[in-house]
Amino acid sequence: MESLKRLFAGNQLLSLLDIFSGGTLANFSVMSLGLNPYINASIIMQLLQLVFPKLEELAKEGEAGREKINQYTRYLTVPLTSVQAFGMYILLKNSQIITHISPLTLLSIVVTMTAGTILLMWLGELISENGIGNGISMVIFAGIVGRLPISLAQSVSVFDPSQVKNILIFIVMALVVIVSIVIVTEARRPIQVHYSRRTASQVATATNYIPLRINQAGVIPIIFAVSLILLPTTFARFFERSPAPFVAGFAQNIQRIFNPQGVTYNLAYFTLVVVFTFFYTTVVFNTKQISEMLMKQGGFLPGIRPGSPTKAFLDYVSLRITLFGAIFLGLIAILPSIGQALTGIGSLLIGGTGLLIVVAVVLETSKQVESHLVMRDYDSFFKKTR
Repeated sequence: MESLKRLFAGNQLLSLLDIFSGGTLANFSVMSLGLNPYINASIIMQLLQLVFPKLEELAKEGEAGREKINQYTRYLTVPLTSVQAFGMYILLKNSQIITHISPLTLLSIVVTMTAGTILLMWLGELISENGIGNGISMVIFAGIVGRLPISLAQSVSVFDPSQVKNILIFIVMALVVIVSIVIVTEARRPIQVHYSRRTASQVATATNYIPLRINQAGVIPIIFAVSLILLPTTFARFFERSPAPFVAGFAQNIQRIFNPQGVTYNLAYFTLVVVFTFFYTTVVFNTKQISEMLMKQGGFLPGIRPGSPTKAFLDYVSLRITLFGAIFLGLIAILPSIGQALTGIGSLLIGGTGLLIVVAVVLETSKQVESHLVMRDYDSFFKKTR
């Protein structure tokens, strides 16, 4: 168990995956992989909609089409989980944490880890259907929050009175980050839309708004970026003990250049997060599709002609809004390195990705609870007045 903890503490990719699994990956439990394969399958299905027109048409068919895509996502989760379970076995074997095992034992490990992920996926969807908020996000949230008492207990056990100043700096940074995440998550840029409706005697105009979010991509760009930025060091570890001096030296240089505390690594990480934020925002906020939908529904932006001018205006606004959101996500991604550089504390690093998930889930759940309370009060008021 101690070997597993040291392995995950020294690999940021595994640490990020451990966050999404709620700490079960480092403990190598039945649900070790958590919801990572399901998240990967969801991302792949969203990207495939850009490649296959039939999937894009299916996504536009409303609730029935989304349910069909969700079914495909579940099917894709099973092979992805099996592959990741086998990859976890290879990683632990190369790290000399486990020894050679029989094929039957390996098969049982893969099947058990796959079943654990499927169970979590079913539980998340069950919460979405009968509970409050997004079930998948709630499961991840529970895993992150459930680790807080253990982390706090470990920090208290190694408390050093000389680090009081740095701990205070850490607390102030954490509060600033939480407030910033709340502000950016809730921030909207409303775009006014007018709809013309012709009646028997006159033409009526209705006004609505497109709430353009600053952070439309959420935490997905960070997942993409951290998976890509750590590929060089991951492959370099396989060749660092090569008998060829040139190959071993090249692998060691790659690990030195992409040191998680180095400037090159953090600059590359920040750049990848910004790029993936723009990429994913263009997938989610399709300005061409929105402009065509507005034209079909008789909607128009004040002072902007329908069609291509509307698309150009939406692209202009989206570019400026997304730039701020991308820079914010990039800073959140490299926050652990900034926190360690300012405080010198390695055990109390601010997990920007974890904070982003926790704050987003809390905000979403509070809105759901508020809407349910309003609906209940409205129903009770309506029954009294009847």
